[in-house]
Amino acid sequence: MPENSNLLTHKKIGVAVIYNEGGKVLIDRRLNKGLLGSLWEFPGGKFEPNETVEDCIKREILEEIDIEIEVGEHLITLDHAYTHFKVTLIVHRCRYLTGEPKPVKCEKICWVTLDEIHNFSFPKANTKIIELLQNQQQTKK
Repeated sequence: MPENSNLLTHKKIGVAVIYNEGGKVLIDRRLNKGLLGSLWEFPGGKFEPNETVEDCIKREILEEIDIEIEVGEHLITLDHAYTHFKVTLIVHRCRYLTGEPKPVKCEKICWVTLDEIHNFSFPKANTKIIELLQNQQQTKK
């Protein structure tokens, strides 16, 4: 029988880059547990069986932050390998619709500009998302 200990767990994650009317982006600080605990991230989470990307993102944002969003354009899909697991991040631009953001399944939430986002520590896999958003912002100026 082959040895399976070298196979890393692979997580498929729907990620929301949520903009408010002022052009700020919503980020949340992960719970203080696990390998990436207390780091900031763009909110989202794991897919449930037979769930679309859009449904996953809407459900996760409602469960984690208690707001409703509109899922918009696909921004990027990233594969990243950490030492103990792999992730595929499927990232969509989203628009905040209703509800008062609350840290239901995270430590804290914060609306930030892309100019101040470097003040927050993110998991390595988020670096390319931040770079993409900042490049898009520069292109618009």
